[in-house]
Amino acid sequence: MAEILPLRAWRYNENLNTRIEELTCPLFDVVSSKQREALYRNQINSIHLSVPRGPEPAEEAAQLLQAWKAQGILQQDPLPGIYVYYQYFRLPGSDKEYCRKGFICNIKAYDWHEHVLLRHENTIPSAVNDRIDLLAKTELNTSPTHGLYADPEFVLEPYMDESIKTPLYETEDYQGVRDVLAVIHDHAVIRLFVHTLQERQVLLADGHHRYEGSLEYRKKMMALNPGHTGYEAYNYHLMYLTNSEHDDLRILPTHRLLEKVDLSDEGLLAKLSDFFVITPKEDAYELNEVIVGKPWAFGLYLSGNAYKLRLKPEAHALIDWPIPQEVKDLDLTVMHYFVFERVLGIGREAQRDYSGLSYVRNFTECVSKVDSGHARLALITNDVSMEQVKRVCNSGAVMPQKSTFFYPKVICGFLFGSIKEDEFTTAPAACL
Repeated sequence: MAEILPLRAWRYNENLNTRIEELTCPLFDVVSSKQREALYRNQINSIHLSVPRGPEPAEEAAQLLQAWKAQGILQQDPLPGIYVYYQYFRLPGSDKEYCRKGFICNIKAYDWHEHVLLRHENTIPSAVNDRIDLLAKTELNTSPTHGLYADPEFVLEPYMDESIKTPLYETEDYQGVRDVLAVIHDHAVIRLFVHTLQERQVLLADGHHRYEGSLEYRKKMMALNPGHTGYEAYNYHLMYLTNSEHDDLRILPTHRLLEKVDLSDEGLLAKLSDFFVITPKEDAYELNEVIVGKPWAFGLYLSGNAYKLRLKPEAHALIDWPIPQEVKDLDLTVMHYFVFERVLGIGREAQRDYSGLSYVRNFTECVSKVDSGHARLALITNDVSMEQVKRVCNSGAVMPQKSTFFYPKVICGFLFGSIKEDEFTTAPAACL
C-alpha cells in the first residue's frame, strides 16, 4: 500500500533573530488579501515561497529559495526524520480543547488509478497549473498536504506522544490554534512508521491541487527519464498524515457565493420552487442553524432576504449525472445539480472554474458580502461527515469542488521538503 519515507527537512536557521511565528503563514488557498499584504512586508516570511508574486512568480520563488539557502536563512536538517505535528484547538461556542495528532513525511505520489491514495473532491484546473509551475521551478514542497489513514489500534500514537514532549517549535497561529512540531530520528521507530503505512490506503483530506501538481510533475519527469526507477526524488510528495479513527478530526462547511445571477429575485425563487420547498426566514443569521441535521437543506440569502431551501424528496431521482449513489446523496451534489445546473444553467464542468462563484468558510462573511453588494446571493450548507468522505473515496468518485474544510489547516513555514535529487538523500531501502 502506501510507501512513506522520512525526510531531511529544510527549516529556518535557529540563529535568525526572528521568532518562528513571524515566518509562518496560512496555506495559499486560505490566506486573505489583507493577510498577504502584511506577510509580504516581512522579507523572509515563508509566503514568498508558498504564494510568490510578481510577473514570473514561480521563477522569482526559485531564485529567492537559492538565495535563502546560500545566505543560511534556510538550512537542511542533518538527519532524516519523521516530523510529529500536533494542533490544539477549540471550536466556537465550546470550551473543549481538541488535539489533532499527526506526522509529516514524504509519500510516493500515487496516481489515482493505483487506488493507494484516494481523493474525494474535484479540483479547479487553474489552481493545479499554478502549483505545477511552482513545484517545477523550485523543486520544493512548501507545505504538506493532509492525508488520512485508518489505524484503530493506534500503533503510532505512543511514539508521537513521547516525541511531542520535546518540541522544535510551539506557536499560536492565525487561527488561534496552538501548533507544536517535534521530530523522531530513531531508526527503529521510523521503520515502524514506514511498515505501518505499508498496510494502509490514504484518503486525501486537504491539498488536492498541490497533490495533483506533484502527480503531473512526476509524469513529466518520468517521460524525460528513460532510466526511471521509481525511487527518484520527483516520485515523492510532502504529506501530513493523521489517523482517521481519532475523534478530534473536524470538517467544517464551505458556503457558496455568486456574484451575478441573470434572473430577477422573483424569477430565481420561481425556478427554485420546481425542486425545493422554500421557507422564508426572518433572521438571516439563523440560516446555518435551521438546516443543521436536515439532508438536502440549504440556506439562501438573496437581496437581504433569507430562505430555507429543502429538496422535494421526489426530485432527487432527477439527478442524471453519471456518479455513484454515494455522491448523489450528498447535500453539495444536490446543490450543484439543482441550483447551479438546472436553475442557473451552469453545467457540471463549467462549475469547476466558474469565475463568478467563490467559496467562503465564514458564515457571517457570506451575509456581509451580500449586504455590501459584493455578491448577489449566498448558499449556506451543512458540513460533510467523515463517514461520507470515506464512502465517496471508496466509491472511486469525487465530491464537488471545495466540499470539505478539514479544520484546523496546517501552517506553512515550519518545514519544507526538497525534491532536488542531491538534497533528497533518504534511500528507501534504509527504511525497510
